[in-house]
Amino acid sequence: MCLAIPMRITAIDGLKARCEAFGVEREVSLLLLQHDLPAVGDYVTVQLGQAWLRVSEAEARLTWQLYDQMLSQLDDAAPTSPSAPDA
Repeated sequence: MCLAIPMRITAIDGLKARCEAFGVEREVSLLLLQHDLPAVGDYVTVQLGQAWLRVSEAEARLTWQLYDQMLSQLDDAAPTSPSAPDA
């Protein structure tokens, strides 16, 4: 399963965009959004190097919050230390 990550567009060159989220930058294809191109400063969901959907800043923040909640649940469920093998 792949999750789309909301990212903010920082630069556009044709159908390629430079996107950023949490200090991580990626080059992203805008091919799927070519009929309604986003602008610098817009937020898009990115999956597998493709911008799939333009979203509002509020939707991006909500998605990041939900991902943080999921990760914290996984962290809480993880064992604190591996079991020692039987001797």
